[in-house]
Amino acid sequence: MSLYALKPRFQALLRPTARALHGLGLSANQATVGTCAASLILGCGLALAAHAGQLRWFLLLPLWLLLRMALNAIDGMLAREFGQISTLGAYLNELSDLLSDAALYLPFAFLPEAGSALTVLVIFLANVSEMAGVLGAVTGQRRRNDGPMGKSDRALVFGLLGLFLGAGVAPGVWLSAVMALVALLLLLTIANRVRQGIAEGSTGESR
Repeated sequence: MSLYALKPRFQALLRPTARALHGLGLSANQATVGTCAASLILGCGLALAAHAGQLRWFLLLPLWLLLRMALNAIDGMLAREFGQISTLGAYLNELSDLLSDAALYLPFAFLPEAGSALTVLVIFLANVSEMAGVLGAVTGQRRRNDGPMGKSDRALVFGLLGLFLGAGVAPGVWLSAVMALVALLLLLTIANRVRQGIAEGSTGESR
């Protein structure tokens, strides 16, 4: 299971906004690049805040992750529903997600209690899980978004971490435990995506 299953309902709520933004002349690629740039800026700011011990700034993280999810859904709708699908857009979509995730997770590496090695491991495994998902499409199947720790699930986890830290919950051993759990769930996610992708390919070959 993954929060990705809720995406159709989320998109339905955002469709009027997507139409309005299209009317204002916003393109899917502009939304993608703008969202990535904002994520990189926020990630740098949070890294500086973490290094300085100003953890209240982490309250911005859950707000941005929610807004980013909305913008990611909107750029997809702009591309599909307004004839803006392109090869460039596909590259921008995948690469900007990897860059944005890395930028928004990396500030936790500056918190000793989170463990810099664990945080880097989470970033690495998150990238591998997305690659495993993309390979489904590369091999002629559909992109895999299996859980239990897909992009939306990670946004929920890191959004809650940002909320707790920004609200004054002191970082401690619990933070390392959460990072270790996320890493474990990412390994399961990678295995699920590879297994389901192979199974789907085998079913197609047998037809």
